[in-house]
Amino acid sequence: MVMQTLRLTVHVGGVRALDGVSLDIPSGTVTAVIGPTGCGKTTLLRTLNRMVALLPAARIEGDVRLHGTSIFSPDVRTTELRRRVGLVGADTALLPGSVLDNMTYGLQVSGQCRGRHEQAGRAEQALRDVHLWDEVKDQLDGPATALSASQQRRLIIARALALGPEVLLLDDPAAGLDPVATQRIESLIYALRQRLTVVLVTHSLRQAARVSDQTAFLWLGRLVECSPTARLFTTPAERLTEDYVTGRCG
Repeated sequence: MVMQTLRLTVHVGGVRALDGVSLDIPSGTVTAVIGPTGCGKTTLLRTLNRMVALLPAARIEGDVRLHGTSIFSPDVRTTELRRRVGLVGADTALLPGSVLDNMTYGLQVSGQCRGRHEQAGRAEQALRDVHLWDEVKDQLDGPATALSASQQRRLIIARALALGPEVLLLDDPAAGLDPVATQRIESLIYALRQRLTVVLVTHSLRQAARVSDQTAFLWLGRLVECSPTARLFTTPAERLTEDYVTGRCG
């Protein structure tokens, strides 16, 4: 397993957002996390790379392990963890400046690329990975905000990929996009599992069914069930899961 949560409980502002969640995340797969609003999906993502620590009065019990090592170990540097476990949140925004500025800022801050030529090469490869290079190669010096909504979303994902993560956390990456743009994002997610591990939070059950290898269902902060996606949607082990995926609750 590339990542595991072990009896993970998270309190945020006095509210128990996660309650004893134990979840295995296999390498080279897409794990979808589903559940109604407020069930802890985003909190789970933010805990996997310690971003939850930035929230007010956050308290964590249990453990999260990356390749068997606790991410809360004093030996694990936060900046390196967040490079290895990248997060594209629902509220992740473009940086001011050009398309190229957005792509190279993280590389400069992390110190991975010292020369501008190397930075440009990493940026180009990441843009190719999200099938955006041909669309923006003549606009690299133009404002990133001039891109379409679909292009901006893929640019944000490319920015995370440029840092070379092992795990990519995506929080509802196709929210608000039209069907064509959504299909592009889903095709990208499906292709990414060939080179890294993806954890996808989505409010769309159909999207989870289309792109994921396994699906985890959260309800009121608890992990009700996690199983191969086809099985969870056709023959779930828990009655609550069946009620949720068939629309009888949630």
